[in-house]
Amino acid sequence: MARVMAVGVFDLLHAGHLHYVEQAKSLGDELVVVVAHDDTVRKQKHEPITSHELRCRMVSGLKPVDTAMVGNPPTSPIFDILDVVKPDIIALGYDQKHSVDAIREGLDGHGHSHIEVIRVEGLSDDLDGTRKIIARILDLWPSNEGGPYEED
Repeated sequence: MARVMAVGVFDLLHAGHLHYVEQAKSLGDELVVVVAHDDTVRKQKHEPITSHELRCRMVSGLKPVDTAMVGNPPTSPIFDILDVVKPDIIALGYDQKHSVDAIREGLDGHGHSHIEVIRVEGLSDDLDGTRKIIARILDLWPSNEGGPYEED
């Protein structure tokens, strides 16, 4: 049985996220998704819109996901999560900036040379990312009113 690990922020869950976990699940029998800890998101990207607890809950509700868990804070060694998940395969999203070669080198250097690293295909949609969705909402937001919808 092959266990696949997928990782990500999963802020404002969208079709690109669903596509990613579907692609990851197709690589093995069991899919464990590690949702980035809020502190990790802040350190690496931006302020998360939703908390890691809520993001984890949302991801765990996706049909392809067998297990969802919150990752370690950035103060923990990054490879510690591998001892918890014990993946056979790490599925990288098409838009994740990690280099397959750099991850392979890190895995080999930390005694995890048996883990395969595969980059999955992206979704060909213009709203396949959280930042793209936010930008679209802001574009649609009327500048002279309080928002795109009138209050009841």
